[in-house]
Parts: sequence; C-alpha cells; structure tokens
Amino acid sequence: MLELTRKDMEFFKTEGYLVKRKVLDAELMERARARLWDSAPTGRCRENPDTWVGPFRPEEENHEKSNHRRGFRWNFREPGGEEWMIRLLATDPNVWHMAEQLLGTGNLVQPDRVRGIYCTLPYGDVPKKSIGCHVDAHPFHLGAVGYIDDVPPEGGGFTVWPGSHQTFYYDYRSQYKNEPTPQYDVDRERISRGPGIECYGNAGDVVFWHHRIGHAAGHNHSWQIRQAVLYDFRKTELVKTQEEPPNEDMWQDWPGIKALDYE
Repeated sequence: MLELTRKDMEFFKTEGYLVKRKVLDAELMERARARLWDSAPTGRCRENPDTWVGPFRPEEENHEKSNHRRGFRWNFREPGGEEWMIRLLATDPNVWHMAEQLLGTGNLVQPDRVRGIYCTLPYGDVPKKSIGCHVDAHPFHLGAVGYIDDVPPEGGGFTVWPGSHQTFYYDYRSQYKNEPTPQYDVDRERISRGPGIECYGNAGDVVFWHHRIGHAAGHNHSWQIRQAVLYDFRKTELVKTQEEPPNEDMWQDWPGIKALDYE
C-alpha cells in the first residue's frame, strides 16, 4: 500500500497540491484509453497521431455533456459511472488510502461515479500564450487527477498556482460553496500574473489538490492528447459544513493535516 509521508503531507499543506508517481492500474488505464477512442469522431484514429491535432472541426463538435467535444477540449463523461472506471481512480486502494490519510479514515463519501476522461488535443501551430487560474465552483474537499497516458512538459498537464489555496480559501463566504467575495477577483487577477506549475508526468501518476487552489488545464503544445481521469473526494459531513464560514484554521476538518501539529 502506498503511503503519504510526513514530507508529502507538509508539502500539500504548504503548496496545496501533491504529485504521486506510478499509482494507477495499468490494465484499467489501457481499458480507459480504448474506451475513449470508441467515442471518437470519424477520422480521428488512435493509430494515426496526425489525426490527433485540434481543434475539432464544427462537424466533429458534440455539445452533449456525456461526450462533449469543442475546440481543443474533449470531456468524455459517459463511462464515469461504470464500476471499472470508478475503480481506476476513486476507489483504487492506493488513491483511497492516501485520500483518507488527508481527510480521515472512514470519513469519505462512497463514489458512484468519477467525472470521466478529460482530454486536451494538441494545439499544433497555435502560438503559445499565458493562462490564468480559477477555483472550482462545486463543493468538495480533495481533487484527484489521474493521468492514463504520458503527459510531457507543455503537454496540457494540470497546472496549479502553489500556495494560492491559502489566499482563495478566505476569499469565499463559506468553506466549500461557490460564494466568492469581491476580493476573489482581485486576488485571482494578481495570482494569475504569476507563473503556474505544470504537473506533467507519466501514465499512472496522480495529482492531489486542495479544493480552493488556483488551477487550470495547461495548454497542450506536445504532439499527443492529454488524457486524464478526474474525481472529487468529499467527506460525509460536507452537507452540514459546506455553508459554514471559513475557519481561522483552514485545516480544521482535515484530520491528517491537523495531526502534523501534534507529531
């Protein structure tokens, strides 16, 4: 069983994210990659990388939520509720154990789905430009991004603004709901001007991230599709605590992080 070390947890507390390598099951990742291509538009072929470059043409776009394709983004949510897909990321024994190390044993909601397979097509000759960060709107505690294929540098990796969770947490009227104060936009503009950290890596790597960290999907200037499975861990108490104002101690309901103060 993979374990978060004290150093890992201290890094997460300070920076708001953590990358763990070689976590996911190889057979399930291959199943996910194959499942993705079953839903590809005609002419986009797994065996021909020349067909991977975006954007999607107007006739290839799909505005249905289950298999949304537009521009350079492809969010294939359809298999998110299938048992094997949940087992790939959310209930993977190592992933689940590490989430419990942060949020407490027996505290997590049992998942009935993951978000799905989220992809970014290669940008091709599109000029490089800076990106800004945002904070997700829906209530949850801990995000997990699992790469099901290699993600090289500048390959669209999940991008974070380290330490920004310590600012954005207090820019909301509640702990977990989408109730930003006016200060949120001020801080988002300022923080977005700084450099983000792109979490690139290999198939099987998992990025854990705090729900209030500033983040973005990186731009993909590689020549392969960025493929990732996403899940949001929630504690069973979320319904009761999501509307409470931010705590002076932002880790009050993170038992694993709180324990660092007493070790």
